[in-house]
Amino acid sequence: MTIFRKELRSGAVSFLIWSAVVGGLMAVCVGLYPSISGSMEDVSALFAGMGDFSAAFGMDKLQFGTILGFYGTECGNILGLGGAFFAALTAMGLLAGEEGGHTAEFLLTHPVGRLRAAGEKLAALFVLVLGLNLVCFACGAGGILLIGEEADWGDLLRYHGALLLMQLEIGGLCFGLSALLRRGGVGLGMGLTALLYFAGLLLNLDQGLDWLRFVTPYYYADAARLFAGETQAAPVLAGCVLGALGMGFGLWWYGRKDIA
Repeated sequence: MTIFRKELRSGAVSFLIWSAVVGGLMAVCVGLYPSISGSMEDVSALFAGMGDFSAAFGMDKLQFGTILGFYGTECGNILGLGGAFFAALTAMGLLAGEEGGHTAEFLLTHPVGRLRAAGEKLAALFVLVLGLNLVCFACGAGGILLIGEEADWGDLLRYHGALLLMQLEIGGLCFGLSALLRRGGVGLGMGLTALLYFAGLLLNLDQGLDWLRFVTPYYYADAARLFAGETQAAPVLAGCVLGALGMGFGLWWYGRKDIA
């Protein structure tokens, strides 16, 4: 597990920074809720009547006057984007970084198969993404407890589980793309994440784009849809399959590619 530990050490600084920023922002947002909760009913009604803008972000379904509605809109967007960007950036550097950083010559001269090396890198990605989500959940849930609000913890846990699955799916896709590259593809990872996010917004706007629910993980990780009990099993399964295919492709391609 030497490569696994090395990847954890290499990603430690990035993990700490992203965890502090994303988790800290979530804690701040939750901390602000008591001071603005009195006027949230009016704000909720205002946003619900903003037409397509409200529909795109699910604000026509979420009730800002409740802690879960506020949490899903504010904290959910922070973790949904921040966590996905972290997963994408981490995954994009796992395989391509070996050639881009000219460390493949050192790694592949050791008696370690390519499949094992890539597998340990993938395991490190899982741990880093899981760790980020645990920190962020602790910040969000801890904030709710500190301000003395009552929340449906079952819904909250399911929501965080959906966000974790979404990030692992994006990480798996970027891991597969990383195997195709010879240098880190930071821009590609960021672009893919942004594209999937905007696909989720388009899906909320246009019912004629229902097929997008099988493409973007932001469909099943949408707070408004999940809290309303509208999440379907098929898109979740499709997301798992896409993420697994990305990971499997990355392992297969890295094992056969010509390393420069």
